[in-house]
Amino acid sequence: MTEQTPVNGGQDNGNGAAAQARTKEQAQIELILAEFRDEVEVSPKNWAETGADSIYRSGSFLIRDRDLVRIEEIFGRGNTDFPSIDGLTRFEPSAEFIFPEDAPEAPTLTLRYIALADKRLGRGVARRDSLVYACPSVSPCPATEQLEVPPASSPTPAPVGGDCDGRGVKVLVVDVGWTENDAYWLEGVTGEDEHPYSSGDNIRPYAGHGVFIAGVLRCVAPRTEIVVKAYLNRAGAAFGSDLVVKLDEGLAESPDLISLSAGTYTGDGSSSLAFDVFLERLSRLKGVLMVAAAGNEGDRDYFFPAASPETLSVGALAEDLNNRATYSNYGGWVDVYAPGSNLVNAYLHGTFTCTEPPYVGQVRHFDGMARWSGTSFATPVVAGLIAGRMSVTGENARQAGDALLAYSHHLPGVGRVLLPGDACPSTEPAPCKPHRCC
Repeated sequence: MTEQTPVNGGQDNGNGAAAQARTKEQAQIELILAEFRDEVEVSPKNWAETGADSIYRSGSFLIRDRDLVRIEEIFGRGNTDFPSIDGLTRFEPSAEFIFPEDAPEAPTLTLRYIALADKRLGRGVARRDSLVYACPSVSPCPATEQLEVPPASSPTPAPVGGDCDGRGVKVLVVDVGWTENDAYWLEGVTGEDEHPYSSGDNIRPYAGHGVFIAGVLRCVAPRTEIVVKAYLNRAGAAFGSDLVVKLDEGLAESPDLISLSAGTYTGDGSSSLAFDVFLERLSRLKGVLMVAAAGNEGDRDYFFPAASPETLSVGALAEDLNNRATYSNYGGWVDVYAPGSNLVNAYLHGTFTCTEPPYVGQVRHFDGMARWSGTSFATPVVAGLIAGRMSVTGENARQAGDALLAYSHHLPGVGRVLLPGDACPSTEPAPCKPHRCC
C-alpha cells in the first residue's frame, strides 16, 4: 500500500488507538461484511489474524452446465434457479443433503461441498462463487483512499491532443456507477446512476470511483465514447456469477473495449470459473477486449480476471515512472504497467470520512477533484491508449492492444511499460536499424 500524508496533523479525532490498530484489510473487509452479511464467507475463518485469501458466496458453488448431471449424482437435486449465462450454473445443494461418511472435512459448509466434489470428480469441477471487488485488491478499496486537491487542479495525466483521440471507439467502464461532473473532459460521458451519498453531502466508500476512472480514460483519449455501468453497486462489489450476467447484457451495447478496475482472488489458485465462461463467450465476438486491473496487494498471486490469458492485465508504476508501484501486483501474468500513482482527476463534491488506518475518522473535503492511487487507475490509461490507436488505425481492440504491447518500452526490473501519449507514436513505422556489419 502507498503512503499517505495525514490531514489535520495526523490527529486521532477521538477514535482511539484501538481503531487505528485495525489493519487496512480488516477495515475494508468489515465494510463488505456489513453489506453482504451471511451471504458471504471469508477464508480462512481467522482472517482477522492471518489475512484473507478469498471472499465468496455462502451455501452454493459454480459448475459448468455440462457437469450438472455428475454433480447431481453426488448431491442429488439441488437449486439451480439463479440468473446465469450459457455455460455456467450456480448449484445450491438441498437442505436435506447429508454428507457421506467419507466426505472430507473443511472449515465451512461451502468449502466442504467443493471438497467432496473435488474428491469424486477431480479438482476444479466445482469452484467458489468469488466476490469481485471494485478497486482491485483482496480488500474492496484502492491502494489509497482518495486525497484532497484544490478545486482548480489540472488532471494528471493531462488531456492528450492529436489524432489518436479515441473517436469512433466505445468503452464500457464496469464500476460502481456514474455521477455527473462538470469537468470539461467528461462532456458526453454517460452511465448508470450511482448513489454516492449516505446523507447530505457525506460520500459513501467506493463512490466516485467510476467518475475518476472515466476521467483518466478521457484524458488519454478525449473523444472516446464512454458508458459507466453500475455493476458493482453493493459496497463496490458483486458475486462473480452475478457480474458476468451483467457483463453479458452489456455486450448488447456493442462496446469495443471493457475496462474493469476490479477483480478477485479465488483462494485456491484456480481461475475464476465465472470469468472463464464469460471470457470464452467474449472470444467469440471478434476483436472485443477486456482490460483488467492487476490488483493492489503488492504480490505475485493470480488476481482474476486480470490473470486470465484472454484479458490484457495492467499493473501500476510509481509516481517517478521508473519503478513498479510498491502496492501493484506483479509477475509474468501482468502484461503491462502504466501510471497509477497520485493521479488527479474528476471526483465528487462533498465530504468523505476515512475508514482505513491510520486515518480512521479524518474528514476530507472534495470539490469535484481528487488525487488517487491504484492499479484501478492505471487500467483506464491503457484502455485509453488502445482506444486512441484504434481511432487512427482502424484496428479492433485486440489488434490495437497487441500492437501497443509490441511497441511498449521495457523497464528493467519491471516489465513492459506504456505511458500517456504512446498511442500515436505506436502507429509510426519503427526506425530502420543499420545492419550489424555496417
